[in-house]
Amino acid sequence: MRELYRNPMLYYALIPVLAGAWPLLVWAYYLPEAKATWERDQQLYGEAQALMVELLEKDPDRLNAAEESQKLGEFTYHEAVPRVANLCRIPSAKVNLSTGDIVKSAGKKTQQARVSLSDVNIVQTARFLSTIQSMWVTLTCDRVKLSKREGMPDQWNMDLNFKYDY
Repeated sequence: MRELYRNPMLYYALIPVLAGAWPLLVWAYYLPEAKATWERDQQLYGEAQALMVELLEKDPDRLNAAEESQKLGEFTYHEAVPRVANLCRIPSAKVNLSTGDIVKSAGKKTQQARVSLSDVNIVQTARFLSTIQSMWVTLTCDRVKLSKREGMPDQWNMDLNFKYDY
């Protein structure tokens, strides 16, 4: 068997066979699969476009979100978090905020913060997260941790990690 691998005739025959099999494999398998994927993506795009139009018809103010966030003034966690908590009917005693320093790297400034909401219901938590991220479009939530309070039907503690790019 070892003699077979040392024989150069094996490689002279095997390499052209493999080189000829590759275009056949592409023609028989990869091209039909790519075409099916393309058609599926086109269909999903059409459905997504219809949903986007429907969303814009129901809530046309979404287009102005970036402009509104600039009108709100310079972003600070100490102003934004209590403001949104108030909009979501979350008492200030149930909000705990701790911010990090503003970090400059590669010409960009970022700041991270941790927001803890205690004893809130699930609707308030969802409304808080969606409202704060729609008001400031460059604010991203890195981590959400929900923990249910024992013995309470709809009482949650929520920990959020935010990152804001200036």
